[in-house]
Amino acid sequence: MQDVLVAQLERSRKLGFLGPGAVEVHIDHAAGFVEVLAEVTGRVIDLGSGGGVPGLVVAVRRPDLDVVLVEAMAKRCAFLREAIVALGLSNARVVEGRVEVLGRSELRGSADAVVARSFGAPAVTAECAAPLLHVGGLVVVSEPPGGGQRWPADGLALLGLHLGARSTSSPVVQVLTQDEACPDRYPRRNGMPAKRPMF
Repeated sequence: MQDVLVAQLERSRKLGFLGPGAVEVHIDHAAGFVEVLAEVTGRVIDLGSGGGVPGLVVAVRRPDLDVVLVEAMAKRCAFLREAIVALGLSNARVVEGRVEVLGRSELRGSADAVVARSFGAPAVTAECAAPLLHVGGLVVVSEPPGGGQRWPADGLALLGLHLGARSTSSPVVQVLTQDEACPDRYPRRNGMPAKRPMF
């Protein structure tokens, strides 16, 4: 399975969907998400899954989870679907669409965790992730090393989120917890979270 995963991520990189560097480094980075999700059961949604990281790695290493790979670009969705078949994954599926729209679909309030690697700025990630979570769910976000605190408590509170643990090892990940249901007014319409960030 590891060899197939490496091959699929190599293909992702050749297609321009995955950044530079050894594929094994990307897999190790995604393993940091898997570690944080150790106590999570049920559904995990990967925001902006395009290159397959961390979503495919999570699905391979946690076959007990229902992994939903969310991606807006059709070519990347096609790659992800092909990778799922190649890996023989029965616990993963691809949903094509804008997260702002999907936050008002049947996915709303359905996730036990949302993972995001290079999805967007903190305000964008929080606003797009919170509507997908049920109360008690987690957002797990990759952070730049030494990036300082980018998640203001008052801004998160508007979405029903609060700041959780932050790892100090590599990769650095920030956890947010959904304490209350995300208010119905979020997410705002397409493009608004990025155009007019909440914080």
